[in-house]
Amino acid sequence: MPYLGGEDTVRELRRALSNPNVQSDQLRYRNTILKVIRAMSQGVDVSGLFSEMVKACATVDIVQKKLVYVFLCSYAALNPELSLLVINTLRKDCQDPNPMVRSLALRNMTNLRLPSLVEYVEQPLTAGLKDRAACVRRVAVLGWAKLHNLQPTSEIDASVVNELYSLLRDPDPVVMVNCLRALEEILKEEGGVAINKPITHHLLNRLKECDVWGQCEVLRVLQRYRPQSDDELFDILSLLDASLVSPHPPVMAATLSLFLHLCPGLPAVSQAALERVRGPLLAACGSASTEMRFTALCHIQLLLRSLPGLMGAHYKRFFCGYAEPAYIKQRKMQVLVELVNDENVVMLLDELKGYCTDVNTDTAQAAISAIGRIGRSYSDRCLEILTGLLGLKQDHITSAVVQTMRDLVWVCPQCSDTVCLALEGCEETLQDSQGRQALLWLLGVYGERVTSAPYTLEVFIDGVRSEASLGVKMELLTTTMRLFLCRPAETQDMLGRLLHYCIEEETDMCVRDQALLYYRLLHCGIEETRKVLQGRRSDPSLGVLIGRPAEPISQWASSFNTLESLRQVTVETESTSRGSPEHVTFDPKPNTDLSDTLSCSRDEQVHSGSDGAGRCTDSSADVPPPLSLSPSPALSPEEFERLWLQRRALHAERDPKIPGEEDYVRLEEWVRCPAIPHCSPQSLQAAMQLLNIQTLAFTPPHTLPWRVYLYTHTQHTHSGNTPHSTLILGELLYTGGDREGEEGEEEEQADGRSRRESVRKGGEEEEVKVTLQQQPRDDGALRGFLSILSSVLHTLTAERE
Repeated sequence: MPYLGGEDTVRELRRALSNPNVQSDQLRYRNTILKVIRAMSQGVDVSGLFSEMVKACATVDIVQKKLVYVFLCSYAALNPELSLLVINTLRKDCQDPNPMVRSLALRNMTNLRLPSLVEYVEQPLTAGLKDRAACVRRVAVLGWAKLHNLQPTSEIDASVVNELYSLLRDPDPVVMVNCLRALEEILKEEGGVAINKPITHHLLNRLKECDVWGQCEVLRVLQRYRPQSDDELFDILSLLDASLVSPHPPVMAATLSLFLHLCPGLPAVSQAALERVRGPLLAACGSASTEMRFTALCHIQLLLRSLPGLMGAHYKRFFCGYAEPAYIKQRKMQVLVELVNDENVVMLLDELKGYCTDVNTDTAQAAISAIGRIGRSYSDRCLEILTGLLGLKQDHITSAVVQTMRDLVWVCPQCSDTVCLALEGCEETLQDSQGRQALLWLLGVYGERVTSAPYTLEVFIDGVRSEASLGVKMELLTTTMRLFLCRPAETQDMLGRLLHYCIEEETDMCVRDQALLYYRLLHCGIEETRKVLQGRRSDPSLGVLIGRPAEPISQWASSFNTLESLRQVTVETESTSRGSPEHVTFDPKPNTDLSDTLSCSRDEQVHSGSDGAGRCTDSSADVPPPLSLSPSPALSPEEFERLWLQRRALHAERDPKIPGEEDYVRLEEWVRCPAIPHCSPQSLQAAMQLLNIQTLAFTPPHTLPWRVYLYTHTQHTHSGNTPHSTLILGELLYTGGDREGEEGEEEEQADGRSRRESVRKGGEEEEVKVTLQQQPRDDGALRGFLSILSSVLHTLTAERE
């Protein structure tokens, strides 16, 4: 036979298909058609055989029909006119006494995907919905979804939709699930299939009849239903109890997701459900499928955010295997860090120490970073391990250790003496730019304690012309300046040489501009330079930064059993891509547990005044709805400024005669918290980030007027059970008691001033003005956010006092 990829191949196949002798021999004819399919699967263009294959579909041989239909569905779009010749055969097969033939004809009739054939397909599909064979009904149900996908602008007949709804009670479970899927596609513009009480209880009672895919689909659709009473809720939970411990991980995850959606106001029930799925999740971590193991680990990390001790007794299940992929090892190490306590810290550190010499450099560096995170609570043990790893003289290990030490001393300054002793001689091993950058930062901050710091810097300065990394050059400038302030005699000459090179010879504008800045700063005097470069290094009031407080389950429930949980990466494991710690946003945990304070926060109600500005009054009867805050998607300072000024202008130009229909609200409130304007920016930022409130700009403490700009994204559920997201921009302002001194606030009305007069009795000089701008408008979310923000400010005030 000629070469498979040539035109001779198609010519030979056409000759064989047209040969009467071959057509009369059923086996030879089938084998010839099989050769056509094989050539098609190998990339040969056999579309020229379309007319011969159309003739071949008129047969009683089911195998031959399947082969021909595969060919026709692949090339129907290229031959729309010839495809009309197949319709008569397919419509005839739809009336065949064999249900397999009927289902095969219906499936391939819809798989032709030709709009010109829709009018010929509708009648067989309608008849197929009432067919006595379940396999035909399965195909017919999905066929209507395919037709809607083919012509999304056309409306499906209401009688067909009613018939699909009636087939939800079909005795065949696959037909029932296919109806759910088809109605979801057809009614997508209307929000999907309507789930009421009878349908919900019917689906729950038949849940065990479905396969794994069917159960997951049913459980996903049921998340839209909200029980009408507590008795009904607990009846539904009882029916779902067996699925919660299903041996199939997809069913277990879908059931738990439904549990969390049904019980947002029952934290005890949600917590009990999380504890029940511990066993199935641990079993999934030992699955033979690496994808299943990774997914289980990601979902375990979500659970640990609300129940940190859930897997504490089973920490050995997260030890890494030798043959496991690197991404699973790294995810397991993230879980191990969350499970550290006084009883298992020695064993976990020994285990992580073994991973530090893994042949995969990413795994080794992730293990070193994990040890550094544990070191924030157990610094002595971890520093001993990190110092020992420096003796291996391996480039990637030394780089990771130096970066980890840099991050560790930033949050634990008491470790600086040990780190300074360990830095001697590290520069000889470091080759990558991140490691050299970390070493330079350590030398700049603690250079007075490192004996060889000037000599190490001199090596870097002598090789600055061959340095390719922009980050290393800029860090070298800062480090040399800092070291000059504490050891001027040893550093003066090399600082002059470095500044001369960066200003006169360096081609990169960023490096040149930074060198010019330092040069002009030196002209202002040593004291001014010292104020700029030797500010506070860390704030002891931040306390221990290991771990995080338990989050509300509602904060991550929506991402459970979705791809979002697979994309979440712990920020602190990405140490190799970070610069100096001054520019890193940590997730700190202050000594005061703000989450406990929020449970007793005051309730406030937002009103809309005649000038569009909101006023808040305490109301014990008006309880804010559950509210989730998120700092993402992130806003840049430029975007914040643009939105802030744009919406303030919108507020000033808005017509007050329009009664409350605007999609924007501005709220102003005075909060009494005297210590806040005098606390450190690090403490305030740590407290805000603990509750997912992102701060963008600070005024230094003891400066008037004192301002802080912040933002967050809110999401909560309305009475209609639909989640609603908004963006809130905020400003904290303290003017030292002069409320009337703020610029641009001429729109204050008499009712707002009378409101403030009632508050002045508590001491107006100690109040901070909170201004919030929200769009789209959501009074419930704004009320809840103001309550949370006030609780944060009151908590920090109480802690400082």
